[in-house]
Amino acid sequence: MTHEQKRVTTNLANMYGRIAGNVHDKMKISFCTDLDKSVLVNNFEKRAWNQVNYDEDWNFYWAGVQTCRNIFSVDSGYRMHDYQLINHFPNHYELSRKDLLVKNIKRYRKDLERDGNYLAEKSESVQPGGARYIHLDFIPITFVLPADYNMFVEEYRKNPQSTWIMKPCGKSQGTGIFLINKLSKLKRWSREAKTPFHQQIGKESYVISKYIDNPLLIGGKKFDLRLYVLVTSFRPLKVYLFKMGFCRFCTVKYDTSLTELDNMYVHLTNVSVQKHGGEYNTLHGGKWSVQNLRLYLEGTRGKEVTDRLFGSISWLIIHSLRAVAPVMASDRHCFECYGYDIIIDNNLKPWLVEVNASPSLTSTTVNDRILKYKLIDNILSVVLPPDGVPDVRWNKIPKPEALGNFDLLLDEELASHEELHTSASSQSGKGKSSSTRWK
Repeated sequence: MTHEQKRVTTNLANMYGRIAGNVHDKMKISFCTDLDKSVLVNNFEKRAWNQVNYDEDWNFYWAGVQTCRNIFSVDSGYRMHDYQLINHFPNHYELSRKDLLVKNIKRYRKDLERDGNYLAEKSESVQPGGARYIHLDFIPITFVLPADYNMFVEEYRKNPQSTWIMKPCGKSQGTGIFLINKLSKLKRWSREAKTPFHQQIGKESYVISKYIDNPLLIGGKKFDLRLYVLVTSFRPLKVYLFKMGFCRFCTVKYDTSLTELDNMYVHLTNVSVQKHGGEYNTLHGGKWSVQNLRLYLEGTRGKEVTDRLFGSISWLIIHSLRAVAPVMASDRHCFECYGYDIIIDNNLKPWLVEVNASPSLTSTTVNDRILKYKLIDNILSVVLPPDGVPDVRWNKIPKPEALGNFDLLLDEELASHEELHTSASSQSGKGKSSSTRWK
C-alpha cells in the first residue's frame, strides 16, 4: 500500500469512527446519526447513550443510505468493529429499487420452477397475460423500461383497455409517477422527455406495472398499507413485522374515468402527495391504523377471510425477502427496517407495490409521533443483545419480552433447530413440536 493509500484509508477510518478497547469496560454507548429526527435522538438519549460526530468513535449509527455506501465501499478500506451496528445492509437496494425488486422476484420464481418446487406452480387456465403463479402471484405484471419495451408492448396488446402505472426506479414519495391507458401516450411522453426507448444508454430506468384498478375502497377512497418489517439477518433469514402499521388514504374519492387519470389525489396514496391536496386532514393525516382496518374487515367481510388476507400479507413479505436473500450482503453489523407498501384489491388479495429502505420518520400527527417513537424503541430492543451493548457476536435471537410490538414472522435458524428437534422427537416417539412459528 502506498503512502497516499494509507493516508486515504486512515482518513476514512477517522471519518466513520473506530472503537478502541473493550466497550464492555466503559459501558457508555456512543451513537451517531445523519438524521435530525426527535424519534431517533429521544430513544437514544432515553438509553443514556452519548451522541458523537461521524468522525468520532461510535457504537451505533443510524445512517442515510449514502453514508452506508461510503462505509461499505471497497475503496474505503474501512472495517467495522464487533461493537458497531448500522441500520442498512450494504446492498439494501436489491429490495428497495423498483427494478431490482421485480428482477429478483422473477428470478426467484424461475429458480423454484426449475427445481420443480410446488411454490412455482402456475394456473392451468389461460387468463389475459397467460398462466399466473398460484402461490407467488403478489406483484403486478411489471416490466423495466427501456430494456423490456418490446415485451411490454406485446403484453399491452393482449388487453389494450388496461391501465398501466409508470414509476422512475430510483425515486420515491410519488415523484415522476403517471398513469397511461394508451400506447400513444407512452410514446408521446418518450418524445417529450427526449428518452426514446430504442436508445438504452444513459437513460433513467422506469418500471411500468399493470395498474390495480379494482382496489378495496373504504368510504369510496383508495388506500394502501404501510407496514414496517425488520430484518436482522438475511442468511439465515430473521424477519419481524411491526403490529402498528397504518393505512394511507387518498383525499379524493376513487374514479376510474379518463378525466381523472392524471389526478394523483385519486390514485397515489403517498402522504408527500396527498398533503398538498385541499381535502387533506392535518388532524389524522389521512391515516388509519391496521387494527382499525382489521376490525372493519372482520365486520364487513368476516373473520375468516380477514385472517386469510393477513396471512397472505405475511406470505408476501417472507417470499419477497427470500427472493433477495441470495444476492444480499448479509453483513453481521447490519439490520434494516423496511417500509412495505401494499395495495389490497376488492377480492382481498394483497399486492406488493414497493419497498422503502428509508421509510419516513417525520411525524405528521400526534399518533404518527407515538407510533414512530415506539417503532424505534422496539427496533433497538430487538437488534441489541440483552445487556444493551452492540455486539455482532450475539446470536440475534431476542427474548420474547424484547419484541415489544414486533411479531416474529420467520427465523430460519430457530425453524431449523425445531425441525431437527421434531425429527428427533418423532424418532423417539415423543410426538410433535408445539411450535407455531411461520415457516
